[in-house]
Amino acid sequence: MGRIGVLRGGGIGDLMFVMPALAALRAAYPEAELVLLGTGAHRALLAGRPGPVDRCLPLPRAHGVHEPTPGQPDDGVDQGEFLASVSAIRLDLGVQLHGGGRWSNPFLLRTGARHTVGPATPDAEPLERTIPYRYYQHEVLRHLEVVGLAGAPPVAVDPALPVTDDDRGRAAAALSGLAEPLLVVHPGATDPRRRWPPPLFAEVVQRVVREGAGAVVLGSSNEDELVRATARLARDQLPVGLRDQVREFPGTLDLSGMVGVLAAARVVLANDSGPRHVAQAVGTATVGIFQACNVINAAALGRARHPVHFTWFTRCPRCGVLGAGPEGARCVHEYSMVADVPVGEVLADVRELLRNPAGAARNGAGSAAEGQDRAGTGCQRHSSSGASWAATVGAHRSSSPAGENA
Repeated sequence: MGRIGVLRGGGIGDLMFVMPALAALRAAYPEAELVLLGTGAHRALLAGRPGPVDRCLPLPRAHGVHEPTPGQPDDGVDQGEFLASVSAIRLDLGVQLHGGGRWSNPFLLRTGARHTVGPATPDAEPLERTIPYRYYQHEVLRHLEVVGLAGAPPVAVDPALPVTDDDRGRAAAALSGLAEPLLVVHPGATDPRRRWPPPLFAEVVQRVVREGAGAVVLGSSNEDELVRATARLARDQLPVGLRDQVREFPGTLDLSGMVGVLAAARVVLANDSGPRHVAQAVGTATVGIFQACNVINAAALGRARHPVHFTWFTRCPRCGVLGAGPEGARCVHEYSMVADVPVGEVLADVRELLRNPAGAARNGAGSAAEGQDRAGTGCQRHSSSGASWAATVGAHRSSSPAGENA
């Protein structure tokens, strides 16, 4: 295997789901060039960061593969030119880690990869080796099962994203003056149905700030109103002297700054969203708000440092349309399907992790010096062999409490 291409669109949270599979491929094929067929955000997040990926090629707009959501930039890549360029580099192995394959399998086959592996729904074009795509399977474990078809056994089951000195520097500037321990809150989610209401986030924030913590509310630029509303509601409940301990970043942090802030937190409270998954990957304890069905697919595998709160609510309260699970549909009403998650139970977990440094201790994180740029890649991988990088992942996770990876 001289060159391996991995297809994965979606957001930064989706990228975290494939990190253990990428680590497995790197360990199994240490001399191969590992090319991520991802997005511009993926490339920006991985740039200058140690890891298994040698380079990332941003995907073109393609139905069912890469469809930027409103407010997200289009990477401006022409589909024909993209496929021609990937075909020209001659992939020995194409790995589909994007979904059920209805759209992604034909797309991968058009790259001309010599061998292909991936999941497939009954109506998807089969690859050389496939597993059945079943909705109710954890995404990390699904991807590990797929790369196993290519002779790459697991070396880790938790996503790991090293934190660089640049990340830490940007975070230090952004967090100057805030009390510790630090709670970071992300009230957003791409799907409004997965958002816990801002007043409930604000209630948790103002309670822990009264008890001596600092707090940050962050989000992307298209979550500006949500971030500002959550921070404002929290400040309104605080004495004047404590209001400066609630800070907001409504799309004003770049990806490096976001990673640094998430890594500096003792606890991250968030919906089922990209920042929550990144927080887990940098070793920060999280408290997650989920729809019940998504706990199966996307929640952390451990609970000691990643408790989850979820609801069995599945239907629109106005029209009764089933809105969750593989048969879920969208109606015209924007509503939260997690609004009945009790604030008291969430607050109890946040408090416990804030005051228990041993239980919420972050794992060791890599520095920028640990990687070595490959010319023109825009990404970075550990300077030693793939097997050594895999050992580094294992060490990164070995400081977790016993049973965290079970």
